[in-house]
Amino acid sequence: MKIEDTKYLSRVNSVADLRKLSIDELPLYCAELRQFIVDSVSSNPGHLGSSLGALEIAVAIHYVYDTPYDRLVWDVGHQAYAHKIITGRRDMFHTNRKRGGISGFPKRAESEFDAFGAGHSSVSVSAAVGMAAASKIKGDNRKVVAVIGDGALTGGLAFEGLNNAKDKDVLVVLNDNNMSIDPNVGALRDALTKLTTSRVYNKLKNRIWHFLGFCPPLRRVLQKFENGAKSFFLHQSNLFESLGFRYFGPIDGNDVKMLVRRLRDLRSIEGPKLLHTITVKGKGYPIAEEHQTEWHAPGKFNPLTGEKAPASDSLRYQEVFGYTLLELARSNDKIVGITPAMPTGCSLNILMEAMPHRAFDVGIAEGHAVTFAAGLSTEGIVPFCNIYSSFSQRSIDNIIHDVAVQGNEVVLCLDRAGLVGEDGATHHGAFDIALLRSIPNVVIAAPSSDLELRNVMFTASKGGYGGCFVIRYPRGGKFSKDVLSKPFEKLQIGKSVVVNEDKSSDVAILSVGATFNIASKAASVVGATHIDMRFVKPLDVELLDRVAQQYRVVVVVEDGVVGGGAGSAVRDYYSAQGIVIDVRSVGLPDSFVEHASVEDLWKMCGLSVDSIVEIAKR
Repeated sequence: MKIEDTKYLSRVNSVADLRKLSIDELPLYCAELRQFIVDSVSSNPGHLGSSLGALEIAVAIHYVYDTPYDRLVWDVGHQAYAHKIITGRRDMFHTNRKRGGISGFPKRAESEFDAFGAGHSSVSVSAAVGMAAASKIKGDNRKVVAVIGDGALTGGLAFEGLNNAKDKDVLVVLNDNNMSIDPNVGALRDALTKLTTSRVYNKLKNRIWHFLGFCPPLRRVLQKFENGAKSFFLHQSNLFESLGFRYFGPIDGNDVKMLVRRLRDLRSIEGPKLLHTITVKGKGYPIAEEHQTEWHAPGKFNPLTGEKAPASDSLRYQEVFGYTLLELARSNDKIVGITPAMPTGCSLNILMEAMPHRAFDVGIAEGHAVTFAAGLSTEGIVPFCNIYSSFSQRSIDNIIHDVAVQGNEVVLCLDRAGLVGEDGATHHGAFDIALLRSIPNVVIAAPSSDLELRNVMFTASKGGYGGCFVIRYPRGGKFSKDVLSKPFEKLQIGKSVVVNEDKSSDVAILSVGATFNIASKAASVVGATHIDMRFVKPLDVELLDRVAQQYRVVVVVEDGVVGGGAGSAVRDYYSAQGIVIDVRSVGLPDSFVEHASVEDLWKMCGLSVDSIVEIAKR
């Protein structure tokens, strides 16, 4: 699609332009905007389904509210492509998620319309309540809107925000499509599916509410009577009204004209309000509507036919994890798998399909996933809890208090460790080593290959480590399926591997996990000894003592932050032993790494053969 060939999209490159359209022109604009997003994402991959589903919500809010003065907070940027295009970034949208281009998520530094960063889920309500409180303190009469999906609503932080919204002038728009990335799970999903409210009833309630505006005590009496009557007649309790919200809906969230009319009414109502919208993930692109999980982020495709490039026959780390877990579960009836809403992404769906009673999707609730695993552990179950590295940051207290302190044995598999690419700073698995290595009763393993991942998982399944067994591995990889036929080998926890020894050199290069290949090449260029650390905690102190006796320089290469990382662990050990040796770290900087391809990011961060060679020779 060429922008200049469109009737409405070509005229709208700002919210001011959008508000010049009549309400009757909005559906036509939405149709052109939807096609523009499909065409753009087909050649420059990103998150498609969620943004198509939330498109009318973005258009209606910007049409009715005085953004950016009024604050619009998105929960997870998956929904926000239309928002970005409306707010002056239409002509830059082709740079989405590319190096030097716009971010795939709302980002405060990028636009005044991005009121709050939105890389992780469930944060919007708390942030919006804070903004509404600030508006009340300053007396500036600023309106605040939070858009949250029903999947993100399963996160505990969302409920904490809802619970503290009392007396705050905030509107929560619930984008209910019964999906996050995979289908939603849990009691909340069932409650939202059943929850219906008469539009006639809402209209009558609004009129009575406005009429009683002169007498707040009567309003409170009416609200108590209303809640009691609904519970009696409808035989159900409205969760949101129980939390002090005025509930409106559900309405068709893909009907932009209806949304505009409802939002105009709601804008004049003070206090906490929730508008329940029903949307279709992938709306307007039939194949994305039909295959919603696959088309959440489909990669490149033909926008006319939906045809994608043939899938590779090789395995990624994620599939190696999934098939290995299934194999282990078949040999040990106490092994189970757990994920917070990412069964397809982490390949737990392989176990789910074969043994549905042994796999648990707990929704977007990372802390609960860890504590749930700890509870299973107390009863002799062997839980493999798979969480993306960056999302695991939310569960640190659970790892400490519920797993490590109590010595409950939980295998924590950190998928997407290291640099993940185009999703950027909010998604890089940069901090897991630094955050976890200071905790007692924690083992940290970083397998450097598909076979090592299998063997580390096998080792963890045998137990005996008395706490949290962390296995971190990167996104992607290309491995032969032959690895699945190779027998398991139990590893000695805390033992490193000397890959190549050069006793004539005064340099030893120690690699962590995914940095194995570049470290190996650098060692070959320098003529150095290469050691695969394999375990960051516990350290192989016997080998480190030998290294200190034989080499003058130790270079530690890792794909996490240098501060507090594996290099720091090696340096701390030598310092504690009074050993004087030159330890140099190569890893991620003390700054947030932006979005680009993984290859570009590794080079930018100095994770290249040339950089390692230079540091080793310096």
